[in-house]
Formats: sequence, C-alpha cells, structure tokens
Amino acid sequence: MTSARIRRPRRPHRRGTLALLVAVVVLLIAAACGDDDDSSSTSGGDSGGGKLDPGKEEIRAVPDEYDTIQAAVDDAQAGDLVLVSPGVYKEAVTVKTDDIVIRGLDRNKVILDGEFEKDNGIRVLGADGVAIENMTARNYTTNGFFWNGVDRYRGSYLTAYANGDYGVYAFDSTTGLFEHSYGGGSPDAGFYIGQCSPCDAVIDDVVSENNGLGYSGTNASGNLSIVNSTFRNNRAGIVPNSGSYEKLSPQGNNDIVGNLVYSNNNYESPAIDAARLAEGNGILVAGGNENNVKNNRVWDHDLTGVGIVISPDDGVEGGAYWPSGNAVQGNVVEDSRLADLGIVDKDVNAGNCFADNTFTTTAPADLETLMPCEGTGTGDRNAGALDIGKLADMATKHAAGDYKTQPEPPEQDTMPDADSAPWDKAGDPPQIDLDAIEVPAKPS
Repeated sequence: MTSARIRRPRRPHRRGTLALLVAVVVLLIAAACGDDDDSSSTSGGDSGGGKLDPGKEEIRAVPDEYDTIQAAVDDAQAGDLVLVSPGVYKEAVTVKTDDIVIRGLDRNKVILDGEFEKDNGIRVLGADGVAIENMTARNYTTNGFFWNGVDRYRGSYLTAYANGDYGVYAFDSTTGLFEHSYGGGSPDAGFYIGQCSPCDAVIDDVVSENNGLGYSGTNASGNLSIVNSTFRNNRAGIVPNSGSYEKLSPQGNNDIVGNLVYSNNNYESPAIDAARLAEGNGILVAGGNENNVKNNRVWDHDLTGVGIVISPDDGVEGGAYWPSGNAVQGNVVEDSRLADLGIVDKDVNAGNCFADNTFTTTAPADLETLMPCEGTGTGDRNAGALDIGKLADMATKHAAGDYKTQPEPPEQDTMPDADSAPWDKAGDPPQIDLDAIEVPAKPS
C-alpha cells in the first residue's frame, strides 16, 4: 500500500490541527507499508492508471488551509487530495484539473448547499480522472454532482437531494463508476449517464428515491451495468431511453441486473415531462436495443413491472424509436396493475424476448411463449396487447411536485477511514460478474 507524502502548499496557508493529524497518519502508513503499489482503490474499482506518484501528491485541507473547496481545487495539481472537514459550504465548485480526488471526512456532515440559488454542487468540466467521495450536495438549481465531457470519473459515498435537475450525473463521459451513493428529490433522475458509446461504466449499490426517474440514460450504450441497487418511490424506476435531442442515438447494450425496483408510483415527486410520461413503471426500456434485464425483483407498479416500449420522437424517421433485441430473463415481478411484463415492438423480427421470469400477467398474453429467448415463438401478438395509450395518459393525470420541498434522507453510510485511506484518481470501473448476481431478497 502506498500513501502520499505531505508537502507544503505552493502559497502560504495556515496549517491546522486536522491537517497535521492527517499528515502523521499518512506518514505512519507509508513507514509501515513501504512502496508497495498493489493497494486496491478505496472505491473497490480498478484505479486504471495505478497509484498516483507519491512524490507529487499533496493533501489540501478545507477549511484549515483553504477557506473554500473552490480555492483548494483551484490550487490542486494532478495527484492531489482535497480533504474537506465537516461544515456547510455554500458554494458551487467547478473542477478543471485532471486526476484529483475531492473527499469529505464525513458524508453526512460535509454538505454543499446551493440555497436554491447556485447551479451545481460540484461540476467537473473536461477534467479526466476526477473522483468525488463522501459528501452531500443539496438545494442546487440544477445538479448535485456533475461530470461533463470527461474520460474516467468516479462518485463514491455521495448523497444528492433536493436538486433542480439531476442528483448524480455524467454526460458525454466515458469510463465511470457511481457506487455506494444516494440520489433523491430531483425532477429528472437521481442517477443519470447519457450520450456515451461505449459508456464503459458501472452503477453499483446506489439508492434512488423520490425523483421523477430513479435512473435515466438517454443514448447511453455499450458496457454499462446497473447492478445491486434500489430504485423506489420515484415516478418511474429504471428508464434507459433513445432520443434525437442528444447525440449517439439509439440507446442500447445495458445490463440491468440484480436490482430492487418497487413502488415507483410517487406522484408527489418533482418531475420533468419525460418522468411524467414514464410514471407508474418499474423498469421501462423506451426505444432501446440489446439490453439485458435480468434477475431483478420488481413489484407494486400502477402500469408495468418490466416494459419494453417505443420512444416517440419527431426527430427520427418514422416518428419513434422501436425497441429491438432486448432480453428480459429471470426476473421476479408482481403486483403490476397493467401487466407484470409488457411490450410494444414493431414485429416478430425485432428480436425481443422473455424467459424464466416469475410473473402473473403479461401484455400481450402468454408473452414467454410468444417471444421466447430460445426457439420460435407461437401465439397471437394482438391478443391482450399492451395498451400504450394508458402509459401516455399518465402524463396528464398528476402534476409535478416541487423539488425544493422533497424529504431529507436519513443518514447514509459514510466512507470507511476517510481521514486516513489512500486515494486514487478515477480509472477503470470494476469488472462485474453478472452471472453471479442472483435475484435479491425482498426487504422486510
């Protein structure tokens, strides 16, 4: 395990008690462990570029050395750790330096607060390899944590709630990991990865609730896994979708495996129009292709538990994206008022299939016989067809709630040893063994 040496800042700042304690701990670790570079990332992911050069790393403590997070970020160089002590920081931080880590000492007590006036809690613009860890962003007019136009990003042990657009958000970015995090009370999505192909990204062990959409991913395609997570009490749960309003359409090749998806009928949540259109559904693939929806436990939805549908879009030939090649297998789905499993696709050649699911109702009828994942299907595709009009009608039934009044989440698990753990720039996400993920148990 390699830990960094502490060097003086390049400009004078006061060095407080916390920074001295951190320095002592880090130096003790270095003395005990020597220069072994095989330490794993604090996130559980592969650091990609290996450990950062310990001869160049520096801890920049807020507020002991820097009054604001922005000041520490502006002074940081590649390899540095910006270490933030508990407090409420009423600032909007922009990051443009590659390969830095921004870490809070306590996830629940290091709070960025936008006061419903500032735009983003932390916004990473074109800076590769930036990791943000162990803090909360609330009350921003757009996003809690936002990576835009980057290669390599990571968000670990983050809480984002009551923000005006997204909670934890990556756009036009590749090679990413969101883990051990919470997103709540956003009109769009608690978690979003969009406009990437291949995305090379993982969402693992997150909780998303009280949003318009638990997860949304417009035109997010290729090696993207959403696993081992909980999506509950949103208007709609997990919604990968295609749209001409962003580049790289259509959406495809996501693995949605081993998640708890339930009670996504929260019509008091904030919501953009797309969330209102999708509301009442658990997992809804809208105009996407070649997605793998497997071993999820899904229940209590006003419309479909797992639905594969068209995505209406005037910007594309034919006026809609049609889903194709999606596989829905091994899911346990119950208590869906329209259909546990449902689909609207173009024809038998679309290649969508259903197999080995536990369910009560389907639309069309006998869906696993009609569209099996092996062999040739038999039956009438028009018998008991899914009423797409009922999905569209939902958009007019319930007004959007106010993101400013959404509930504060309970305290979340904080990052272990945040005061002493080594830090890594963001790199390749972990490889997920999808075949080893079973249907999760239903919570009591």
